Order: sequence, then C-alpha cells, then structure tokens
Amino acid sequence: MEKKIITVDVSGERLDVYLAKALDFSRSKIQKLIDGGNVLVNGNTPKSKEIVKEGSVIEVEIPEPVGLEVKAVDIPIDVIYEDSDVAVINKPQGLTVHQGSGTGDETLVNALLYHLDSLSGINGVIRPGIVHRIDKDTSGLLVVAKNDQAHLSLSSQIEKKTCRREYVALLEGNLKQDSGRIETYISRSTKNRTMMAVSSSGRKAVTNFEVLERAGGYTLCKFLLETGRTHQIRVHSKHLGHPIVGDTVYGYKNQKFNLLGQLLHARKLSFTHPSTKEFVEFTAPIPEYFSSLLEKLGFKLTK
Repeated sequence: MEKKIITVDVSGERLDVYLAKALDFSRSKIQKLIDGGNVLVNGNTPKSKEIVKEGSVIEVEIPEPVGLEVKAVDIPIDVIYEDSDVAVINKPQGLTVHQGSGTGDETLVNALLYHLDSLSGINGVIRPGIVHRIDKDTSGLLVVAKNDQAHLSLSSQIEKKTCRREYVALLEGNLKQDSGRIETYISRSTKNRTMMAVSSSGRKAVTNFEVLERAGGYTLCKFLLETGRTHQIRVHSKHLGHPIVGDTVYGYKNQKFNLLGQLLHARKLSFTHPSTKEFVEFTAPIPEYFSSLLEKLGFKLTK
C-alpha cells in the first residue's frame, strides 16, 4: 500500500478534481479511492464533492495493483555510478521508466531489477527505486535509490529544491530572450487528457532557462527545474512559443528531421549523497543523434 500526504496549496476546488491533478490520476480513480475509504482530509473521511481549503492535509492510501508482476529483464542500461545507496543511470531515448498502461516488460525498472542487487521499496512493486522520472523519449540522467533511507533523502532534496537537474533542448526558431524564469500552473489539458497544459489552476511549475547558442533558425537552450511536473519542460517550451524539435505532441506535427522523439536531454544531475553527505555531480554527454544534428545545423557546441 503506497501512502501519499498532500498539503493543499489552492482553495476552492472539489476534492476529487484537486486530487486528480495532484496525483496525475483520472477523476474516476480518485472517486473510487474516496468511496473506498482510502482518503482522509484532516483525519476525517470526506466526500468527492467536498471543497478543499488551503492548508488542509490530505492522506491518500493507494492500493497496489493486483496480479501484476514486474520481472527482471536483461535490457542493457548505462549505469554511470553505483554504490550501496544509489545508482545514477543515463537513460536512452525510447525507454519508459516504469510499467503503465500498455508498456509491457521493456522498462527501466525491469532492467534495474536485473542489473542492480537492491532497490528501495517505498514506491511499491511497480516503481522500486524510482525517485523521479523522465519521459520515455527524453534521454539522460536520473538517480535510483537502492534502499528506503536513500529514497527518503533524495525525495526530500527534490522537494526542497536542493537536487539540481539540468537539461538541454533544441528549440524551434530563435528564442529572443537570453535567459528567463517561467512560472505557471500546469494541469491536464481539457482538450486531450493525455497531455498537460499551462492553465490558471493546477500545480505550480517553475523552470529557469538560458540560451546556449543560436544557429540555423534554431535555439539550443539549457533548462533548470525548480519543480518536477509531468512534461514540464516540453509544456513550458511550447508556452514560450518555441517547442522542442522532435516533439510531435507539444510541437509541430510535421517534423523536418527524421527523429524518434524530442531533442531533450537530462545532461547534469547533482545532489547530496544520502550517506556520505558529500555533494556529488554527474554529467552525461548529449547523445550522438542529437549532437550530429546540431553540427549539421552549424552549432559550435562550446558550452
């Protein structure tokens, strides 16, 4: 049984609507959890239509899926660092982090179960060791917890914004600003429930950006996350008016280049080691399919 504790940051929404956004679940799933007694608001059993108030504490118990077995699968992965507490993985484009609807057994979690000797159990059988995620078609670094103590430490660092996550992306067009800070709310799109969108409500999302280079009508940009919302950089790039090259969901449907997904790479990851308390930093070079296109477009790649 997975337990989530959420402190309400926005007043005035129905409980089921608020939780659907906060947990990235369907509203019907949230209603079933509420009806099943799996949700408490300030220690009391609520109804789905209850209006949430800022500062309220919501406890949600999420039962483990029944009858789902996650197998160890020999999928090659790039483990760039490993000790008894953590492993840092350079995830390739095209690999889903954990199982979900229609994913099968070809996920990073399946590979981790095969290659690592232990994983934290806080996130349950479906997501052992997973502290944070990156999209299937985004490449780059993520840290995996090998025990529960490490998991709690890393989760706390992400929440307190002391875990630094740096991405690079190639954007369509010439972004005029050299740097900036994007602060919006992000929620499920009302037009397409599989997509996220900037909205007037939802969860606060903050992304800092800096232009690294411009060439050939494109912009190479660095992004630093302050929050970790679903598809955050992709949504914020669209919000800037410069979607990520290769992103057919939030960008152009007809792409100029023959790519398998968005040119977004988690290049740098730094955090305080859970046991040694040493500040550690890891870097993963831009993948070849990404760097070769940059070179063709005339980028010098000096930063």
